[in-house]
Amino acid sequence: MKFVQDNQSSSSRGVLRGLHFQTRHPQGKLVRAVSGRVYDVAVDLRNGSPTFGKYYGVILDSERQNQFYIPEGFAHGFYVLSDSAVFAYKCTDFYDPRGEGGLMWNDPAIGIDWKSVAPEIEPLLSEKDGKHPAFNLAGRYFDLNGKWIGD
Repeated sequence: MKFVQDNQSSSSRGVLRGLHFQTRHPQGKLVRAVSGRVYDVAVDLRNGSPTFGKYYGVILDSERQNQFYIPEGFAHGFYVLSDSAVFAYKCTDFYDPRGEGGLMWNDPAIGIDWKSVAPEIEPLLSEKDGKHPAFNLAGRYFDLNGKWIGD
């Protein structure tokens, strides 16, 4: 695996980002919380996969120094649980704004239980993240190797 780009962002408590993916240059991501705690989620968008449409979530904590790898062909999102968090990710391909894609963060077809990890926090979404389409409306997704098939 070869990483070609490093990204870092800062967010405050309750910020929910996602669910994002790249169509033109699908990215694998190795993610971690440099400071703070986040609930990190990956959704399998690879047609034919036994876990297609399913998600996996993990709490990333800077004190534990744990990491999470999200392969190409997955959507990704995170939810900030601490007062603030610095989130870092290494990517296997370069970001291409023309290939941005996303899924609705609270789509019942996927069923991510964001509130179970922090019932006292209200999610804060950007306008862009609040407008992603539902899972069944977003297209054909990726092949089993994580390459975009198209709509």
